[in-house]
Amino acid sequence: MHLVILGNGITGVTCALTVRRLQPEARITLVSSESAHHYSRTALMYVYMGHLRAQDIKPYEDWFWEENRLALVHATATALHTAEKQLLLDDGTTLAYDQLLLATGSESKLFDWPGQELAGVQGLYNLPDLEAMTRDTHGISRGVVVGGGLIGVELAEMLHTRGIEPVVLVRDARYWGAVLPPEEAHLVDRQFQENHISVRYQTELREILGDAQGRVRAVVTTAGEEIPCQWVGLATGVTPNLALASTSNVETDRGILVDEFLRTNVPNVFAAGDCAQHRQPGAGEVPIEQLWYTGRMQGETVAHTIAGQATSYRRGIWFNSAKFFNLEYQTYGQAPAGPTPGLASFYWEHPGSRAAVRVYFRSEAPHAVVGFNALGLRLRHAVCEQWIAGRTPVATVMSQFGAANFDPEFFPQHEKAIVADFNRQFPGQPVALKQRKGLFSIKN
Repeated sequence: MHLVILGNGITGVTCALTVRRLQPEARITLVSSESAHHYSRTALMYVYMGHLRAQDIKPYEDWFWEENRLALVHATATALHTAEKQLLLDDGTTLAYDQLLLATGSESKLFDWPGQELAGVQGLYNLPDLEAMTRDTHGISRGVVVGGGLIGVELAEMLHTRGIEPVVLVRDARYWGAVLPPEEAHLVDRQFQENHISVRYQTELREILGDAQGRVRAVVTTAGEEIPCQWVGLATGVTPNLALASTSNVETDRGILVDEFLRTNVPNVFAAGDCAQHRQPGAGEVPIEQLWYTGRMQGETVAHTIAGQATSYRRGIWFNSAKFFNLEYQTYGQAPAGPTPGLASFYWEHPGSRAAVRVYFRSEAPHAVVGFNALGLRLRHAVCEQWIAGRTPVATVMSQFGAANFDPEFFPQHEKAIVADFNRQFPGQPVALKQRKGLFSIKN
């Protein structure tokens, strides 16, 4: 079997390694126009900030690919001919396949703003984007970031570390209003304030203005404000990359349509990762999942089907993590941004606004826990997942809360204060904190 994989991100590489393990004799080729090698996309910001070198974000040494008989082709696939099972590459050559995985990822989402084609206007998704940002922000004094999500705060931090003044435009009344409740959003806003970063809430981009050389010189907001700048970062989301699929008879909608086995409508053609859209997502799940961990899971799942072990994709309990300057964030399970019928929540915040926890649970007895938000402290994934999957009552979770603590050894531990506040807010179901499992007792 010759397996060809379009894309060398986490989805494509995970699939390749899993197929290699399941079918040692398979011929496997990875094709990518973005880079000649796999790299950690989530670490791009740290290269720009000088914390890592470009070679440090390559998870595998250069010898790894030949050692594992994985052929790398650095080229752009310009057309897909499914009847002939062939790909046309931009150098004029063709590549035949027996099985094909489309793992083409995402691309930055644009909204037809006047001036978005100017030099110095870009998103941040891939290695070429990082190279463009490094080049176009050299020597500038101010950049405008459009968007109040995870990439927006990353771009602001990146500019800040190079002494470039960021101005952030956020459409919502608070940071990441569709995801974070007001209290959690306030903690992130404190990070902006402490780093002296200006944020315009309830403000959108109207137009980007250019100079005589075709480079950005300012933006105009929906409030009518003109903000001089030399660079604009568009952090308004990503959309599935359908460039190759659109040249074929592979069915697409917002993404490449797949069934539970990540199969497209064309035999022997699969899609996974950011570019895939599930025809029938699971209950409470979204059709398009654009996270690192879901890409990895889909890559591993589709590999089993490609290798003849048909396996349906099951995402399991949702989780995500991020870092807002110096504030770490984790979320598990069902964690809505606002009041939700049938759900209640307990929220604790450190008096210095340096840490917070929210526990979501069912309003009706036995008050089973359904989700968590954690900021400024770390909760163990496996423990939170076990509590959610087991429909553990919130009183039991609070009594065992120390078991979820994943902070380093000498970090402050807040379990006593958290449980005391829970008892104050919910006196009808008081709990007593059990000693933390492990080497250290709970300390304030």
